[in-house]
Amino acid sequence: MSKTTKTGTGTRARTPATPVGDHGVIRVHGARVNNLKDVSVEIPKRRLTVFTGVSGSGKSSLVFGTVSAESQRLINETYSTFVQGFMPTQARPEVDVLEGLTTAIVVDQQRMGSDPRSTVGTATDANAMLRILFSRLGTPHIGPPGAYAFNVASVRASGAITVERGNRKTVKATFNRTGGMCNRCEGRGSVSDIDLTQLYDDSKSLSDGAFTIPGWKSDSFFTVRVYAESGLLDPHKPIREFTKKEMQAFLYQEPTKVKVEGVNLTFEGLIPKIQKSFLSKDREAMQPHIRDFVDRAVTFTTCPECDGTRLSEEARSSKVAGISIADACAMQISDLAEWVRALDEPSVAPLLEALGGTLDSFVEIGLGYLGLDRASGTLSGGEAQRVKMIRHLGSSLTDVTYVFDEPTIGLHPHDISRMNDLLLRLRDKGNTVLVVEHKPETIAIADHVVDLGPGAGSEGGTVCFEGTVEGLRTAGTVTGRHFDDRAVLKETVRKPTGALEIRGATTHNLRSVDVDIPLGVLTVVTGVAGSGKSSLVHGSLVGRGPGSAGIDVDVVSVGQGAIRGSRRSNPATYTGLLDPIRKAFAKANGVKPALFSANSEGACPTCNGAGVIYTDLGMMAGVATVCEECEGKRFQAAVLDHHLGGRDISEVLAMSVAEAGEFFGAGEAHTPAAHRILGRLDDVGLGYLTIGQPLTTLSGGERQRLKLATHMADKGGVYVLDEPTAGLHLADVEQLLGLLDRLVESGKSVIVVEHHQAVMAHADWIIDLGPGAGHDGGRIVFEGTPADLVAERSTLTGEHLAAYVGA
Repeated sequence: MSKTTKTGTGTRARTPATPVGDHGVIRVHGARVNNLKDVSVEIPKRRLTVFTGVSGSGKSSLVFGTVSAESQRLINETYSTFVQGFMPTQARPEVDVLEGLTTAIVVDQQRMGSDPRSTVGTATDANAMLRILFSRLGTPHIGPPGAYAFNVASVRASGAITVERGNRKTVKATFNRTGGMCNRCEGRGSVSDIDLTQLYDDSKSLSDGAFTIPGWKSDSFFTVRVYAESGLLDPHKPIREFTKKEMQAFLYQEPTKVKVEGVNLTFEGLIPKIQKSFLSKDREAMQPHIRDFVDRAVTFTTCPECDGTRLSEEARSSKVAGISIADACAMQISDLAEWVRALDEPSVAPLLEALGGTLDSFVEIGLGYLGLDRASGTLSGGEAQRVKMIRHLGSSLTDVTYVFDEPTIGLHPHDISRMNDLLLRLRDKGNTVLVVEHKPETIAIADHVVDLGPGAGSEGGTVCFEGTVEGLRTAGTVTGRHFDDRAVLKETVRKPTGALEIRGATTHNLRSVDVDIPLGVLTVVTGVAGSGKSSLVHGSLVGRGPGSAGIDVDVVSVGQGAIRGSRRSNPATYTGLLDPIRKAFAKANGVKPALFSANSEGACPTCNGAGVIYTDLGMMAGVATVCEECEGKRFQAAVLDHHLGGRDISEVLAMSVAEAGEFFGAGEAHTPAAHRILGRLDDVGLGYLTIGQPLTTLSGGERQRLKLATHMADKGGVYVLDEPTAGLHLADVEQLLGLLDRLVESGKSVIVVEHHQAVMAHADWIIDLGPGAGHDGGRIVFEGTPADLVAERSTLTGEHLAAYVGA
């Protein structure tokens, strides 16, 4: 019998959970992490529990910020303080009671490290097993496993060593280690080439301002003048007339001390100088004009020596059954699994079984279309999460807690049932599985559901429902009301105003694809994971500017890449909203705008504008405490004496987007520039977000929409969105569709790479790729309206869309 329980914000329906007998529960009492409002729940162990609710309702705060964070913190404390010094520090979550915790294994959507030498094979240990296999069976035999590793360089040394044993004596010794790294590219697979024409105008002399590098002003003492006045070069001779010796010094000179106007400076060749100044920095962290310069000046090409395989010639010469390790890594994993199974070598039978099991896991999890040589930094968030799952599928561990963050992201409806089976398999081994999810197909398989809300941000943070899926359907919560929502096909579709022509596209697995993408309408590009959607759109379309292929528009891409920013970054700084706000405060008070920046002159001197003081406790977990000087407001007391519309700057940053929109929309604080940006944030459904909230606390769905809001100001005529429904609740998808309609009606062309059936049904035109993934895909299997796709049912997408709309 269901009962009603009083909470701090009203009543919530509660139905009995799945009977758990003596399995026990994970008991959370009084959780207050981020926006949680004294949340108390009991999560059944050895069951599949799905946490749902609108974006920003507190799901991640409860599952990741509370349950898994405390589990990992307690496990870390069991290690010696010496070992803890090398581990990430975890502060205790703000919660009164946490009982019944088990070891938590978090499988999140954080992109895998983008180190240039990190690949799918190295991230899953499949490469390690392949290297052992080749070191045992490869002919000719070239050495131990390291000889086949592109991360291991060959080392040779000889000389005298002193042996401290009895009477000290000096002996000659030699040392050899054979590695598989390509010497030319150092295991990266590509080499960089600097375009000298982007660095200087060779028709000018140094004294005439030959340099075209951003920030290199003609009077700069440490850059331009050190070249012109070093005495090593003729400053009045055009660069194209330099002798061979002068050109060598100009471009490649080792650091050399020179004296310029009595000041000791270091002269260094232009190429190493550029490499240190620009290429050693993170491209995403650069200012836009610097990033544009680097993109123009530096080109990355496939290494001509190893042909992009990263491996030395010796490593590529050793083969097993006619296949080298480079060939094996380049194979599609599903094909590689068959090749491994065909090897009949009793001497390495256990190794072949283990390697075959790992490769089969890739296929089972829907990643059989990848190759082991795929750079891990190029994987999408969903692919990265599934790669991390590989190592857990065959694990012998039981009674642990697996925590997943929207494991269905990036999956076609056809692939979601396969993911559901994997989640159930983990549960059936005796584990507790916690899943943060929006897709009804995954919520439907849950043993227990926890629905948070009722709204987002300050309006969320409470448990609206706990119980079974059937109970959720009748609970009256936002999730319950929208659980069985199904979009309907459009009765009429818009007529295109033109077309983007793509001819002979061959990026990745595309097979000379020819397609016309209509302009002036909402186009959805879909297909199973790995069918070539992103290759088609991003490889052939994104980056095309006015005039390319007869197009007179710019293409604006809103991808799923992570937002880069420190814990000082917030929506106001990211969107540029803070600039007009600072100027408005400065004008109203007759002071400098820099005073109203917590990262500049206005910062609290005690916490340097962070609002909290981070204390490093050496080998123990560090702690963050609210700054006593500014009480977390981040600004000096004198700055808070300045007001605009009766509010100081800290009070403005504490406003929600909707509240700030009203504040800057009229009255004394009327600021049109700020009001426009706030309007765009409200349009994408972020009206509840606090404009000064750190970016590090935003959910995946919030970050995605924040990026979309910033790009809405771009003047591009074609918008390319990469799965904009990622992280969106069922109720939010409807608002997103309205936003896409408004973009199209304002004269934009919108191209969406998407799996969500509601977006497909709402499209004017669908391009379906397939029929399968990897080398089984890469072709256009359907072009037309959603109604035609449903009527034909000739593809997997057509079958699932027909079932979705009830046709």
